[in-house]
Amino acid sequence: MDGTSSGSNLTDDLAGLDFAAVAPEEFARIVKSLSAKQLTEVMRGELRTRILGEVFGRMKQQFRPEAAGGLTALIRWKITGESDAVYETAIASGACRVTPGRSDAEPRTTLVMGDAEFLKLVSGNGNPVTMFMTRKLKVVGDVGLASGLTRYFDIPKA
Repeated sequence: MDGTSSGSNLTDDLAGLDFAAVAPEEFARIVKSLSAKQLTEVMRGELRTRILGEVFGRMKQQFRPEAAGGLTALIRWKITGESDAVYETAIASGACRVTPGRSDAEPRTTLVMGDAEFLKLVSGNGNPVTMFMTRKLKVVGDVGLASGLTRYFDIPKA
């Protein structure tokens, strides 16, 4: 053992990953293997920006238009951590569009959660109902839409 903390090694290991090349299932396994504290530790600075960018960048590919049918909705995601990151997912006409930042449009639902909870949710490692009931996930607006969101996306399984 070299005596360095596992947290910095973990961050270095993840910083070296090309997230675009990591399959959703592998990402789910990585998230599953880390504690909430470790997930929070790695979600800092440039690494956080890269991870959030990649996760939201994949939403379009993981969208299931056949499940969404005629749904039209704007979902705002607010991920809290070292700073608030906001993304919006617009679903309409069987398509999904994701944009960074907050628009002037009124979302049908807003999901607010910390970094660790967000990573668990999008990697299939967190139960959204349990997260909501334990107040780790806050929902503003249409709770019914929020509770069914996972069926509109292919969520990886670790």
